[in-house]
Amino acid sequence: MLDVSVLPAFLAVILAFLAPPGPDMTYMVAVGLQGGRAAAIRAIVGIGAGMSVYAAAVALGLGAVAAAYPAALTGVKLAGATYLLWLAVSTFRTARTIAAGTAHVGSQRWFLRGAMVSLTNPKLILFFLAFLPRFLGQAQDTTAQLAMLGAVNVTTEVALYGAVGVGASTFRNRFISRPGAQQALHRLAAAVYLALALLIIGEAAGAHLG
Repeated sequence: MLDVSVLPAFLAVILAFLAPPGPDMTYMVAVGLQGGRAAAIRAIVGIGAGMSVYAAAVALGLGAVAAAYPAALTGVKLAGATYLLWLAVSTFRTARTIAAGTAHVGSQRWFLRGAMVSLTNPKLILFFLAFLPRFLGQAQDTTAQLAMLGAVNVTTEVALYGAVGVGASTFRNRFISRPGAQQALHRLAAAVYLALALLIIGEAAGAHLG
């Protein structure tokens, strides 16, 4: 039997956790500005898919494995930073080809990128490992309770960050017709990816030194 009495407190924690800009939110702003509404929708579905993987892992008891091997968590962080660095370089190159009039800005595999950003987001990983087990309440079925909490978390983030991405795409649509706008937006997105990569590297280095 599930314990739904923990949901109000759990939702409050989720909202407090999601409110400060993190990799997922900043990524969605960049996607909305760079690719528009359709890209934002694909990206947030990808982020939701990545989150679901961690939710399922915690529900199945894999969180204890991650806690026992912190080096594995650091490896995931660095993999995410590497991926974001690659996004920064490729996006900046796209901006340069746009300036030269040779770019084809079509499908950018937004779903896959969103899933990768989510799967390598250290803030998300730590949330699932640290907070979901604290809201078991009086549930008789621990696995089902964790699955419910994970589903609530995924749904909340998809709704919130999806709205952020769509909102950013509206801003993009107002400026995309101006000369040089696509190039400027791609450069902005590249700068966001680079900043996120450096932030994650800094966090990983700080945890290792600590």
